[in-house]
Amino acid sequence: MTRKNNSQNEMALDYDSYWSEARQPLVCLVFLAPLLVIYEWGVLSIGGSQPELIRNGADYWMRSWLFQLGFTQTFLLPALIVGTLLMWHILCKHPWKISGETLIGMFAESLLFAFCLIVLGQVQDLAFQQLPNQTLMFIERESASRVVSFVGAGVYEEVMFRLLLLPLCYLLFRGMLFQVRWSAILAIICTSLIFSSAHYIGASGDQFSLFSFTFRTMAGLFFAGLFFLRGFGITVGAHATYDIIVGVMLETSA
Repeated sequence: MTRKNNSQNEMALDYDSYWSEARQPLVCLVFLAPLLVIYEWGVLSIGGSQPELIRNGADYWMRSWLFQLGFTQTFLLPALIVGTLLMWHILCKHPWKISGETLIGMFAESLLFAFCLIVLGQVQDLAFQQLPNQTLMFIERESASRVVSFVGAGVYEEVMFRLLLLPLCYLLFRGMLFQVRWSAILAIICTSLIFSSAHYIGASGDQFSLFSFTFRTMAGLFFAGLFFLRGFGITVGAHATYDIIVGVMLETSA
């Protein structure tokens, strides 16, 4: 009986360790590093002399802001992401260790949450089909740069809207003397609406439709909640995995 209890306690400790370790900035950095490398390499190799045509919108906007400040280095933005996560890790005084099992678990969670979002999208699709005269919008993308673009969306949209904007909105509402819970809720809602709206901005923005706006808002809520509960790395993984599955695999097989 004692041996069985010890085994159960060890399993509980391992689960608690994974739950917290998967949220640590260094582990998140190692987990998303391959995605960052694939995206940056893909942009430069496919884009050639015009890499900005391949870059994800959030990536392009943040680079434009840096350019306006006088920073034109190609790899400055990814370096800032790496530096931010490392500084975050140092300030939080997390241990400098990474478990391969944790990385595998994060990949499994990313797949799981990506499929959860796919199911949510199908449920919304069924609901919208009940509305009269509702036209659904299908977005066409260039097949040559799909995977690179989707990987970039997973990384840079999460950097922009969850890693940077979400905490800023939270601090703004806290500064307005809202309670902690309401500050978090309002920050999630506001950033999710901004996240959805950003897809329709600019000449390359998508044509607006109620279906796509509603789903992207729902996806923003999903990713923001995931960011709070499971951390930055799994949120990036889930976002990139969802985009690749829906935008490449399912569309190709359709």
